[in-house]
Amino acid sequence: MQQRTLGSRGLAVSAIGYGSMGLTMAYGPGDEQAGVAAIRRAYDLGVTFFDTAELYGWGTGSNEILVGKALKDVRDEVVLATKFGFDMSTGRPAGLNSRPDNIRKVADNSLRYLGVDQLDVFYQHRVDPDVPIEDVAGTVKELVEAGKVKHFGLSEAGPQTIRRAHAVQPVSVLQTEYSLFEREVEQLFPLLRELGIGFVAYSPLGRGFITGTAKPAGQYDSTDLRNSDPRWQPGNYEKNLEAVQRLTELAATKDATVAQLALAWVLAQGDDIVPIPGTRSPQRMEENAAAAGLTLTEADLNAIAEILPTGGYGARYVEEVLPTWI
Repeated sequence: MQQRTLGSRGLAVSAIGYGSMGLTMAYGPGDEQAGVAAIRRAYDLGVTFFDTAELYGWGTGSNEILVGKALKDVRDEVVLATKFGFDMSTGRPAGLNSRPDNIRKVADNSLRYLGVDQLDVFYQHRVDPDVPIEDVAGTVKELVEAGKVKHFGLSEAGPQTIRRAHAVQPVSVLQTEYSLFEREVEQLFPLLRELGIGFVAYSPLGRGFITGTAKPAGQYDSTDLRNSDPRWQPGNYEKNLEAVQRLTELAATKDATVAQLALAWVLAQGDDIVPIPGTRSPQRMEENAAAAGLTLTEADLNAIAEILPTGGYGARYVEEVLPTWI
């Protein structure tokens, strides 16, 4: 597995990372044994970058505990990233909470749940409009100085927030949704490169649509977010399905799957970008990891641009659930 350096602060990780959200939330009932197997297979294939969050365990630590358990014996060989920023006092996200006292509490909990003495990357999961970003960055700076955190990250943040945070505590990495279906964040790439900030792409397979396994909304488990995702709704679904079918045909000319083509496309957007697809399947993990070895030519990229010039059909969410980028 090739390695990449995210930003200018020495955050070295595998070209393909692993996102653990789907092991415990958003995509139907989880299976701990299968989750551990998928994580271990990722490690065996050279993946060294693993992403989790307080939110993914509904405040119980279950997702972080699972990740920590799976990687306990190879902890020094991997990069573990987790996140703070939600009010989880009720066992469900009850708004945002990036107050300094909560950041410190989440950091200590995450250290315990993961079974580590330092968090390699600690992201603010969502920008909290009620807490100045300078206070957030200052609190993480204290954690860095105390040795509890190595790198500071932001997620779904806009240019003003990034600049203001970076002035207090250098930001190593920004994480935001990015795929053939979702391109909005590209407008931030020049700023990230100016400041020496790496980029982590979550949902790089369009929440599973760009895998050739998408089903219409309503055919998933009742807890699956794709039942309400606009890209799965009538009208959008058929257009997205046609695009994926065309991408699948292109991938076949490269002896690749459509998922591998989509991940290779993300990698081709810059050496400072790393996608973190998630999966519960060791076999699917093998497929994802192999994408790091797929090279796309200029002709391939042009063909992809003809199929999806500006992204997929349908909004990211049913309604605007993310704060406006600032």
